Amino acid sequence: MTHKSALCINAEHWLSPARYCPSPHYDDRPDGEVSLLVVHSISLPPAQYGGPYIDQLFLGTLNPEHDPYFASIHQLGVSAHCLIRRDGELVQYVAFNKRAWHAGQSRFNGRERCNDFAIGIELEGTDTDTFTEAQYQQLTQVTQLLQARYPAITAQHIVGHSDIAPGRKTDPGCGFCWDFLNDL
Repeated sequence: MTHKSALCINAEHWLSPARYCPSPHYDDRPDGEVSLLVVHSISLPPAQYGGPYIDQLFLGTLNPEHDPYFASIHQLGVSAHCLIRRDGELVQYVAFNKRAWHAGQSRFNGRERCNDFAIGIELEGTDTDTFTEAQYQQLTQVTQLLQARYPAITAQHIVGHSDIAPGRKTDPGCGFCWDFLNDL
């Protein structure tokens, strides 16, 4: 099922329409600047799609007994601004004007701590699987809205997690087609 409703960003920096799951894992940006968009990929358990586990991770409610992999991540205080599921469903966890905890130790153009000035968008997927057309369509719409709202996010300021944390992170991986996104 593809979600094609017209999107907008409201005065509180939330997307509409989207499914809201407010995460406790955020804080204020040090200077309020937003100038970078970071594309991530995630699946929980790894390489399995659907289910409630990504929401639970970002909400801090992931039960370590539901999968052996969860024992090593359930206590992490992480979040992203948004998730785009395989069918294009859009979920928002943190308002765009707040600092979500998605990038970790990171650097872009010589600046450390990318969470301070970045928006993090997760795509449900893995580093090696291809992403769906519905995801690319939704990511394109969200990106265009973000660029209109935050003009410092130029084409050169849209990167993968692997670009800002090389050697530590590999997502969104070889399954993500930057050319396809750019063509849209």
